[in-house]
Amino acid sequence: MNPSSTPTPSEAQPSWDLSIGGMTCASCSGRVERALQALPGVRSASVNLATEKAHVEGEAGLATSTVLAAVVRAGYQAWLPDPEPNEGEESGGGPAARAAASARARAGWHVVFGLVLTVPLLLPMLLPALVLSPWVQWLLATPVQFFLGARFYAGAWHALRARSSNMDVLVAIGTSAAYGLSLVLWAQHAGHSMHPHLYFEASASVITLVLLGKWLEDRAKRETTQAIRALQALRPRSAVVRQDGVDVTVPIAQVALGDVVVVPAGERVPVDGRVVEGSSHVDESMITGESLPVARGPGDPLRGGSLNAEGQLLVSTTAVGEQTTLARIVHMVESAQVGKAPIQRLVDRISAVFVPVVLVLAALTGLGWWLGGAGLETALINAVSVLVIACPCALGLATPTAIMAGTGVAARHGILIQDAQALERAHQLTTVVFDKTGTLTEGRPRLVQFLGAPAAQGRANGPEEGLLLSWAAGLQQGSEHPLAQAVLAQAQAQGVTAAPAKNRVAVAGRGVQAEMGGHHLALGSSRWLQELNINPSDAGWGEAAQAAEAARNQGHSVSWLVDLDQRQALAMLAFGDTLRPSAAPTVARLRSMGLRTVLLSGDNPGAARAVADALGLDDWQAEVLPEDKVARVRALRDAGEVVAMVGDGINDAPALAAADVGMAMSGGTEVAMQAAGITLMHSDPARVADAIEISRRTVRTLRRGLFWAFAYNVVGIPLAAAGLLTPMAAGAAMALSSVSVVLNALSLRRWRPIVAAKATPSAPSAPT
Repeated sequence: MNPSSTPTPSEAQPSWDLSIGGMTCASCSGRVERALQALPGVRSASVNLATEKAHVEGEAGLATSTVLAAVVRAGYQAWLPDPEPNEGEESGGGPAARAAASARARAGWHVVFGLVLTVPLLLPMLLPALVLSPWVQWLLATPVQFFLGARFYAGAWHALRARSSNMDVLVAIGTSAAYGLSLVLWAQHAGHSMHPHLYFEASASVITLVLLGKWLEDRAKRETTQAIRALQALRPRSAVVRQDGVDVTVPIAQVALGDVVVVPAGERVPVDGRVVEGSSHVDESMITGESLPVARGPGDPLRGGSLNAEGQLLVSTTAVGEQTTLARIVHMVESAQVGKAPIQRLVDRISAVFVPVVLVLAALTGLGWWLGGAGLETALINAVSVLVIACPCALGLATPTAIMAGTGVAARHGILIQDAQALERAHQLTTVVFDKTGTLTEGRPRLVQFLGAPAAQGRANGPEEGLLLSWAAGLQQGSEHPLAQAVLAQAQAQGVTAAPAKNRVAVAGRGVQAEMGGHHLALGSSRWLQELNINPSDAGWGEAAQAAEAARNQGHSVSWLVDLDQRQALAMLAFGDTLRPSAAPTVARLRSMGLRTVLLSGDNPGAARAVADALGLDDWQAEVLPEDKVARVRALRDAGEVVAMVGDGINDAPALAAADVGMAMSGGTEVAMQAAGITLMHSDPARVADAIEISRRTVRTLRRGLFWAFAYNVVGIPLAAAGLLTPMAAGAAMALSSVSVVLNALSLRRWRPIVAAKATPSAPSAPT
């Protein structure tokens, strides 16, 4: 189900992506998640603190209102995502966007108001001669404590009522203790000429610093979602549709499949489609990561959101709305960012017990100082410092912000990571398994040899080569397979018309068969020829075996046209493909990264060996059926390898799903992309190494963020317990920890893919 739609109870398996408001730390996201998971009919729920979103999978009959109510009962707000704006509306103007914008504006004013009231309380620390009366301190601190700090009291109340604890509990208890202690000391010294030291500045500064930290954190977090916003901005809101020769501007939602859309120069393509008229260069960099504009003319595909650089194009619509490539990219990146990496689940378990442990530590700190004779005032202030510095905000942000930044920068360069698990798993890879056609090779084979058999009965009456090619083209008519396209292209080039075929049947991994011209014909692999027990030499055509062997030795793929009724071969077809220019540099780069490279090909051994030798692959296996690829991938995993499978075809989908990480080339089939954890929008094998590199960078950044999050607490809590940190210093350190973790994640935005060498390796033609 698409994330922007509202599910209905009649849907078999409804799902929701909700915006959540009011979360302050990992304990909050954990409580919302538990509240959703406890709902009858919820199959799974995942809540992301950094994105402030929840993804919920439900059973039939579960209502939207029930899901939203569960979040509200837990003490938070929840909204459905905004619908697509209509023509004339500004993007992002829906209820959820307005609520978020209002919350950001309110947070900014609260920070300003807090600073205005708190700075005078801190001036005596800088100017000892300046003494503020208790009345002035109280007047300045009280609005901060109970107006600006109301959110902490509300959050703490909801948490305690749910028998839980979070950052709000720590801040509310800590600042209330400092504020209350100030009132007690003030009352005890009432009427004295010397005013005691009060701690109003401590309570006010902690609240103001926490609010300032949250405001800075929110601004930084918005930077991590910049990639999503940039992709969403590519969606045109209207399109010019040609109807009966008249160009009419309509909202994008009214464009239907088959409509002809006019795309002027300098405008973005509003839909997915194929060019029916005109030629131009199109900038697809935001979608595929390809930096150079690509030429597009009649028959070429176009992706919605790409920019038409020069000439006007007429485009026949093939996909609209949520079915367009751009919409699926946005949904894929959003899904990856709202999901949880495996390491985050460990962090969540730690966060669940962290706050209760801190409360105990703070109580022990206060009790220890009091029993040690330091006095109630000192004991209480040190306990407050422990409470304030130990807020688990940074701990909850370290993983999701790194995931958001990593998936965002990857998407900007044409690497779409469908889930956080794939991103984290990719850094552990030890072996990369490649399919060949369309992955390491261009995937556009040519028919380099067509050898017709002499007639078995009466050579003079045997079929001519033109008729044989016509039969071969007829068998392949309508197929999208690269070999089929090569046969059809050759027939067209020679002016041969494809013969009409009846009862065409594709045989998986082998070929195709049909009836035509009174014959039962088949076109397929050498493997199939052997399974049919047909030997060209038996019909007096010994030349065929020699030609086929020579073609295989040159790295060509060999197919056979066969008469199934007569049990004889009619023609030998040899296909050649070329290696992608970046294939060899990519393999070399992967090996330099410590990865083993393997080729699994459905082609003959000679062809597979030629490609493997040309690229320097560590291992290869030929004549591999789809089920054999799965078995081989599983065997590698059973041997302890962490395996990535790279492919683009339907026959690669099972192996992509069986691998630890599946990587699909976007030029391949929809089935392959659905089965993969990572989709490479540019059909360049160099993106495989880039995907692994960004995974490694992201995991390093994630671990660095977790290290600093833990380090602040490991160092700060003992210092606070030892009386070496004031509550104000503890509040500053706590705010700094959250901001530094987010800034650490933002360092990923500087990552750029390595441009592979463009020199074409000297290698034989490679088979499909």
